[in-house]
Amino acid sequence: MSHPDPIAFSIGNFEIRWYGILIACGMLLAVLISAKRAHTHGLTEDDVLDTSLWMLPIGVIGARAYYVLFNISYYHSIGEALDIRSGGLAIHGGLIFGAITIYLVCRHKKISVLNMLDLMIPTVALAQSIGRWGNFFNGEAHGGPTDLPWGILVDGVKVHPTFLYESIWCLLLFIFLSWWDQNRRKAYGQTFALYAILYSIERFFVESLRTDSLMIGPFKQAQVISLCAIIGGIILYRYAASHFPIESNKQES
Repeated sequence: MSHPDPIAFSIGNFEIRWYGILIACGMLLAVLISAKRAHTHGLTEDDVLDTSLWMLPIGVIGARAYYVLFNISYYHSIGEALDIRSGGLAIHGGLIFGAITIYLVCRHKKISVLNMLDLMIPTVALAQSIGRWGNFFNGEAHGGPTDLPWGILVDGVKVHPTFLYESIWCLLLFIFLSWWDQNRRKAYGQTFALYAILYSIERFFVESLRTDSLMIGPFKQAQVISLCAIIGGIILYRYAASHFPIESNKQES
């Protein structure tokens, strides 16, 4: 199986690509689900919408800036650096900038940062699961050659569909974290910490298969970030248990 046409349709000379459509759909669904579940965290739909209005555009800017930074020699003009329709968003950049934005908005609104992160992070995994299919349409974010029956054809070579591996994992992560957040969360920040741990474990191993990784010297930057996130997530999970326990009908501030 080879990747399909990346262009969904055109308006005049302007091409609308599946990459952007899928990412936009993932983001929209994440916001709607988080808003619907806001009451389970003692928050309001307006809290989620206000946060999302800032987080989404800044997260996209961060994802693009992160990608461009690690591929700076590839871009020869500002126009090329700003053109995201054909791909080039780094999830770690989006997560970092998005988390910073959530922190700033929540501090301004005087609501719990960790509580908001716990609410929204399961749907971030869902958005990733959907958005990864944009890589399939673009023929990117794939692995090296393979003889496995589920391999896909890219430039005539059968390769690992690493986008698919991550999409499946993130869908399962969304399901698990949604259940765990509702039934097992004992402290603010624990759902977010579990995401950091579980997503990073998958990303570390899947990244070893990819052929288009961003690099930090001789190391794949996603693997470096993943190791840091796993350690940070374990520390946060344990620290939250003793410092930010959830009290009945009361939100940590």
